[in-house]
Amino acid sequence: MLESQYKMNLIKIGLKIAYYRKLQGMTQEELAEACDLSAGYVSQLEGPGSYFCPSLKTLFKIAEVLGTTVSKLTDIDD
Repeated sequence: MLESQYKMNLIKIGLKIAYYRKLQGMTQEELAEACDLSAGYVSQLEGPGSYFCPSLKTLFKIAEVLGTTVSKLTDIDD
């Protein structure tokens, strides 16, 4: 049970990254470049079937580029 909830939470974080990226009118490639990441990495983060866990450092970079906060990216209750 815990494992499935963990996976669902990672999916929600990825979907929030995609949401805020699209609000900024950015492509995955543009976000990747701005965060010094690969486009494939961003694609893994945002993939709805992906259980990819970014580091806190990466989440802080992404949040800064997207003009939001880490807490908004990780708020999985809303």
